[in-house]
Amino acid sequence: MERLDAAVAELVRATGASVALVYRLPAGERVLHLAVVSGAPGQITAPWARIDLGARIPVADAIREQRLVWLGGREEVARRYPRLGLVLPYDFMLAAAAITDATTPTGGLVLLWPVFRPPELSPAEREAMGVFCRTAGALLQQADVSGDPARAADEPRVLPPPGSATPERDEAQAVVDFAERLPVGCCAMDLDGRITYLNSAVTDLVGAGAAVLRGARPWEVLPWMREPVFEEHYRAAVVSRQPTSFTALRPPDQWLSFRLYPDASGISVHITSGTAPEASGARRSPPPSTELAGVASLYHLMHLAAALTEAVGVNEVVDLVADQIVPAFGPQALAVMTAHEGRLHIIGYRGYTAELMDRFDAMPLTSDTPTAQVLITGVPRFFAGFADLKQEYPSAVHLDGMASWAFLPLIASDRIVGSLVLAYDQPHPFTSAERAVLTSLAGLIAQALDRARLYDTKHELAHTLQSVLLPHTLPRVPGLDVAARYLPAGRGMDIGGDFYDLIRHDATTVTVAIGDVQGHSITAAALMGQVRTAVHAHATAGTPPGEALARTNRLLIDLDPGLFTSCLIAHIDLAQHRAHLATAGHPPPILRHPDGRTDVLHVPPGLLLGIEADAGYPTTEIPLLPGTVLALYTDGLVEIPGLDIDSTTADLARRLARAETRTMDDVADDLIAYATASAPRHDDIALLLIRTSPDR
Repeated sequence: MERLDAAVAELVRATGASVALVYRLPAGERVLHLAVVSGAPGQITAPWARIDLGARIPVADAIREQRLVWLGGREEVARRYPRLGLVLPYDFMLAAAAITDATTPTGGLVLLWPVFRPPELSPAEREAMGVFCRTAGALLQQADVSGDPARAADEPRVLPPPGSATPERDEAQAVVDFAERLPVGCCAMDLDGRITYLNSAVTDLVGAGAAVLRGARPWEVLPWMREPVFEEHYRAAVVSRQPTSFTALRPPDQWLSFRLYPDASGISVHITSGTAPEASGARRSPPPSTELAGVASLYHLMHLAAALTEAVGVNEVVDLVADQIVPAFGPQALAVMTAHEGRLHIIGYRGYTAELMDRFDAMPLTSDTPTAQVLITGVPRFFAGFADLKQEYPSAVHLDGMASWAFLPLIASDRIVGSLVLAYDQPHPFTSAERAVLTSLAGLIAQALDRARLYDTKHELAHTLQSVLLPHTLPRVPGLDVAARYLPAGRGMDIGGDFYDLIRHDATTVTVAIGDVQGHSITAAALMGQVRTAVHAHATAGTPPGEALARTNRLLIDLDPGLFTSCLIAHIDLAQHRAHLATAGHPPPILRHPDGRTDVLHVPPGLLLGIEADAGYPTTEIPLLPGTVLALYTDGLVEIPGLDIDSTTADLARRLARAETRTMDDVADDLIAYATASAPRHDDIALLLIRTSPDR
């Protein structure tokens, strides 16, 4: 993928971006995989290594909605993307765009800039992003087709920083001599936070030798630097590309002042003796014996907590946990289990084989294994090696090839809902700080799983109700080709009040109806059942469309459900080639003539059902020649935020005009696919297509 790396480098140069992230979207998947990183280390980008395409994240929005996302600073980030603002509380500008091959999304692009740049993208910058997205789209598609192993890499490629001019030997020595003569500490860190150069004053000020510091992150080798303030300022410098400073105490009583100056290649650090800040603002370092979790762990924990608040359903929680924990917390494998009917069931895993998981699935809770025991006792267990595990569980067999394990109970509201297994391929000591972080992590996951199980229960109840209320099949009528589709909204309870029906009267007459009850809830679905039943009863009795609507309206007034309903009823007479239509505030039907022309029928509207008891619903008669298609639909098919509904309805009519002579089932599938691919839909969709036989 050298060509993609070169394209990223050229894009960064052309736009002046400080950070670039390139994601790939494997064919058939809904998870973005981070493929290339420029300008940021892996420890900062790890929580964003995988992003669900449905998440409220700028790059996911850019791909779903096929538009450029621009965020002009911290306030806009926090307002539009609170999860992102919580995890990256720094000042930066961001642009996100979809990478496509022709019309198919193959990935996404994210660019970050410091805030000291113009407030909007220039035309040249937009053009550079457009050129890159087209080039990257073709490259990712080629790699997908050719089976390039780089496409399947678990870790993103981190591009090296741009190189500076190489000094002559004498010049380099002069620079070192210059730094040594300074009475202040000077050191250089790469973007990963590791020290690459330091003068002798640094060792005197921080109390550690050059051999200890060189190549290390200072907060990992100096006990008094373990307070999150040190690492947090480093992160702020890398992400915002702005100088930052802080004062800290080196025990027992030496205050030091740190100033960080970042750029694309790393960070220059200036250290001097300082004075104690005012008591209210003092940030004292902990004593050397105190173990603290690094800010990276707290950062990942906060990121996962924010993400879990948006997850609905057990599968979504499990996928999120698996996709976030592996890159962020370091295990090479994990498994999530829940208890049901006295057995442990594996509901998600990463890094293990399916065969191994099948062996452990449905294990009795009475088994002498750590996974069962932590669920029973509620006490987490950590094993730095197999010998430790074997000592506590003599019957254990080393099957997974891992070296260390953490077995964590998932406890929500004092109830144990499952267990989490994390496995490491190298010996892992599990410090007390890390054990605390992992235990907190398990608590967050347990709460999310508990909410998700409740959601899934309600979800199943709602869909059971809806499946009962909607017709399973529609009656066959000679001379008619009929197709119906229902697509629930993408989030929440996934249930609404859209309905459709077809009532056969005799060999040549039918009544069709479609409607939409306000809202997405079990209440809306229940009301939908009442409305459909009323319409069906009136139609069966031969009541004309307008009168059927008027009677159904009076029923809703009596019920007073607090919800309004739109509805359209059409009585079709195949012998007379006529149709009579009446509408209660419903989207206009579309008529496709036998010659392929389409008309949006503006039937005189009546009020929505449930508003005014005496509302009238006039009936309109239209010709229905052999070979004509009548399309009835709910507003979810044409309603797109920010777009005029008349325009989207006209688009639907043009799409129907290209239906040619295919079956109505094929046409229905095409219209639904077109609608869902063209823009994100936030409402239920119901569609009913009726075509009269050309031979009748």
